[in-house]
Amino acid sequence: MKRMKTLLLRLIGAVALGVSALAHGDVELGPNGGRILEFSRNETMHGEVTLVNGVFHVALLDKDMKPVDLKDQILVVTGGDRNHPEKPTVEKEGNHFVFPALKGDEYLLAFQFKEGPGAPTVTARMTYDATICSACKKAEWICGCASEEAGKAAVKKK
Repeated sequence: MKRMKTLLLRLIGAVALGVSALAHGDVELGPNGGRILEFSRNETMHGEVTLVNGVFHVALLDKDMKPVDLKDQILVVTGGDRNHPEKPTVEKEGNHFVFPALKGDEYLLAFQFKEGPGAPTVTARMTYDATICSACKKAEWICGCASEEAGKAAVKKK
């Protein structure tokens, strides 16, 4: 009986690991090819995260994925090693928030967004993973090929 439980737990662990390895397909991509994060509680404000020359750019998009001008909005980013998290300096540059990429090929980023000084904070998270997807040749953090395949399969069934 104990051996059966051990075998079952190993099987469940292996399946969970396999599913998490394929989870990159749940990434929503924006109009500029960046990763979409939810910056509101009612899906009226999104952030599109892109990486250009070692600098993250975060553009604000409305519910229709149209650009939103930066005004009084505030963005604070925390990331890197959980034991020694970093808070890179976030600046406004043109119509984007910008901050330098952290060291490493994989780390968690937490984005704390506020519409203005008195507004509530909305937190969004993503894992930055620079590993290249073998199917689409994009970095895993912006790989949406599994979502595209699921979408194609749904269209073919109709």
